[in-house]
Amino acid sequence: SKSRIKKITRYNREYFIASQQQAVYCSGPSSITSFMPSRAAVLLGIVVLSLVFVQSTASTAFLASPFEVSSAPSSSALRIPQTKTMATTASSPSSSSPLAKDIDGKSIAAAIRSELTQQISLLPPSTASSPPGSRPGLAVMLVGQRRDSQTYVRMKQKACHDCGMNSFLRVYDNVDGDVTEELLLNQISEWNDDLAVHGILVQLPLPAHIDEEVILRAVRPDKDVDGLHPANTARLFSTSTHAGAAKLNWKDFSSLPFHVPCTPQGCIELLDRIGVDVEGKNAVVIGRSNLVGLPVAMLLLHRNATVTIVHSRTRDIEAVVKNADVVIAAVGRAKMVPGSWLKKGAVVVDVGINSVEDATAKRGYRLVGDVDYDCAREICEWITPVPGGVGPMTIAMLLRNTWNSWKRKNGDSATAGAADDVASEAVEGGKQ
Repeated sequence: SKSRIKKITRYNREYFIASQQQAVYCSGPSSITSFMPSRAAVLLGIVVLSLVFVQSTASTAFLASPFEVSSAPSSSALRIPQTKTMATTASSPSSSSPLAKDIDGKSIAAAIRSELTQQISLLPPSTASSPPGSRPGLAVMLVGQRRDSQTYVRMKQKACHDCGMNSFLRVYDNVDGDVTEELLLNQISEWNDDLAVHGILVQLPLPAHIDEEVILRAVRPDKDVDGLHPANTARLFSTSTHAGAAKLNWKDFSSLPFHVPCTPQGCIELLDRIGVDVEGKNAVVIGRSNLVGLPVAMLLLHRNATVTIVHSRTRDIEAVVKNADVVIAAVGRAKMVPGSWLKKGAVVVDVGINSVEDATAKRGYRLVGDVDYDCAREICEWITPVPGGVGPMTIAMLLRNTWNSWKRKNGDSATAGAADDVASEAVEGGKQ
């Protein structure tokens, strides 16, 4: 305390004065200079002794209660911060900044399917006397017995039924490789001429002895709801920047006169639904496949984004991705993109679906994306979970492509007229 320091200071001063007097008394005036300390030495001694006393007092207080704040009111009391457990107070990126918002593909896809259901419900009910093609119809070809392909086909058929579309299925078991290209081509030709069929989908992959390119080229471009025919691909990759070219509204997929691949279209639709405008922004697409990477890069370019495609030969991938406002990962490698690659506030659309071993999971594995979700969501603003992000959008876009195909065939006036008829019937029913 201050009072103790003052007492020590006074004691030291008296001690040094007494020492000086004793030296004079014993040796006389001639010995005073040799024995008497200088003024600076006196002050230094006072300071040293004071510090020793304070240190010993503080050490005693620390040993008595090392984790408590001293209750002494003195300003010289030693204060030690309280220790807390890491589980509740340890600082981390997740506790210091909000986590990214999930882009809920399930809810968005459900909303789109609900919109389609509402529009299709305005059409006249299908009866035996209805002309062919009065309602949109999707034909699906399944070759082989792959369980995953069978599951996807069942999901597509159910989706058609739920929204009021007609569905047609042709299954070839391909036992002992007995299915030929000629057989498949004949079925596709039949569907091409069928007025009740507005969309044709060949479930991929096909068996090794079947040439996928030959089969896909056989589908009429206007019924190619997968958007994989070379004619549809060529139109997607045309920027129409030359003089006299017709300008397309790339912000309205329903207005396009051709089919856009379902998964890339779903990626852009997700961005639209959460209000992300990519115009003028840096967008990086990881992967250059014909099914996703290249088509989604072109869709971003049509929306006036500055697009970079990253692939296996790209130098310093991390630096390229780090500069992106929007990242679309479609490379098919589990957790290839760590959170450290991402720019703060970026929007991430993860197309990858990869299985990794997980002993805690019921099936022994779990699904993950191309992006390390847990780390990325501490950095980016929006991110799609896997599963539940892009996956549900693919079927929703397939249904929309089929509906658009029906409208191109019958004209938008058909749906408008049906809506007027439904409204008139409702009015008449109210009068009765």
